[in-house]
Order: sequence, then C-alpha cells, then structure tokens
Amino acid sequence: MSGIDLKNGKNGVAPVIRLNSGYDLPVVGLGTYALHGNACTDAVYTAIQSGYCLIDTASFYGNEREVGEGIRKSGVPREKIFVQTKLYPNQYSHAAKAIDEALEKLDIGYIDMMLLHHPASNDVSAYRAIEKAIQDGTVRTAGISCYYIRETDAFLPKVSVKPALIQNEIHPYYQDGPVVEHIQNKGIAVQSWYPLGGRGYTGEMLNNTVLCQIAEHHGKSPAQIILRWNLQNGVAVIPGSSNPVHIRENISIFDFKLSADEMGMIAGLDKHEKHDWY
Repeated sequence: MSGIDLKNGKNGVAPVIRLNSGYDLPVVGLGTYALHGNACTDAVYTAIQSGYCLIDTASFYGNEREVGEGIRKSGVPREKIFVQTKLYPNQYSHAAKAIDEALEKLDIGYIDMMLLHHPASNDVSAYRAIEKAIQDGTVRTAGISCYYIRETDAFLPKVSVKPALIQNEIHPYYQDGPVVEHIQNKGIAVQSWYPLGGRGYTGEMLNNTVLCQIAEHHGKSPAQIILRWNLQNGVAVIPGSSNPVHIRENISIFDFKLSADEMGMIAGLDKHEKHDWY
C-alpha cells in the first residue's frame, strides 16, 4: 500500500489509490473540521471547482448539511466526488439510525466511506451497522480513525469487512512510522487528518527552518512540502482550509518531487509530538 503512484497527478487533480473495497480514493482531499455555515459550503464549492474529488466531514463537525450543499452547488456529477463522514462514539449504540441521519443531512444519495471517529465502547457493533449499510447500498466503503497497532489488531478479527482506510494524526512532528507501516502491510490505506500539524500548531511547523529551506529550493510553500512528503510516504492527506488560495495551493503538489535526501531531512524532524488526544 505504501508508495502511492503520483505520476498521473497534475496540479489541481489528485491521482487515486485503489482501496481494498475496490473503490478509488483521491490522495488529496478537503478537510472540513471547524468549518460551518457559508464558510463551509463555499470552501467545499471552491475545492471542487479547483479539482478536488474528495471531501471529508463527520457528524462531530456539525457541518454535514453544509458539505452536502457545497457538493450539490458545485454542479459536478455526484459519482465524481468521494465523500467521507464519520460516526462519533456517542452514536455507536444507535449506529444504524446515525447512518440514516448522515444520509439525510448530506442529501447526496449515498456515502462513499463511513468511518468510526475513534475507538470506544460499542465500536464493533457500530462498524457492523456500517457493514449492513454497505450491503444495503447506502454506504460504499468502511473505515476507522485513530486506530493504532494495538487497537487495529484487536479490532480486525471482530469484523467481517476489513476497513479500507485508517485515518490517523500524521505530520512531520508526529510521523508514527511503525504504525503507518503496520497498517499499510495489512492492505489498508492510511490518511492523515492533521497533515499540517493541526490548528494552533500549523504556524510553528510552517516556519520550520528545514521545511522552509526545502520549500525555497523547489519554489513551493512549506505546506506543499509537507503534503508532498506525506504522499511520498504513501499517506493520503485531507488538509483543511476555507482560504481559496490555500485550497488551490494544497492540491498543487504534483509538479515536483522530494529527493531521498530531502525525505530524510524531514524524517529527522520527528518529535513524537502528538497534537490531539486520540
């Protein structure tokens, strides 16, 4: 699973990886955490108009309606957009109902991938509800988030459908290499939900001397360097932004390649510094 083929990517259009479910996942998408109201709808619309084909949301974000509105407003055929959303642990005990609620809020016909937001009581029964939704055709693919080696190995034997994707926190200061390799070796794709370090930490990371040096060499921004580094490690990314300039910048990462030396320099930035609790 590691080693995403980036040769077919071009600025504004991300290449895809074939998931174990048989569906194709764009390797760059828009994260919508903390986006609400018109800012969310406009960001989704701008992203799709800029070539994005992957939008990530979650029940916890409280913006599934706005995400769905942005998708419909874009005028792009539904089948060309891959939409991810997540069940939160307080929904695990009534997951089937929560899936129906997500479908109603998004109002886009079906969900491409439904994930569990993080491990908690009843996560297996909630995942089985996702499996049932896949059988019913309302959800196409199942995934999980914030599952690491121990959590993944405990979870997989309890479910029938192997997750196609695991979303985790991954960025230059928290690279989690052994976990990424462990997941990829199981034929499961890995996606970073904090590729730029997360709110409150992004500014420091984007001013890192090493990243700025590499960015200057390529005529790119530090954010573009970080996203490209993730992709070259086989990790898909969903950077969040409501800024049209940043949205377009974040998918303009297919006209350059980081050298082995540069990848090594970024590897050396790992602080094992987690920026969220799960």
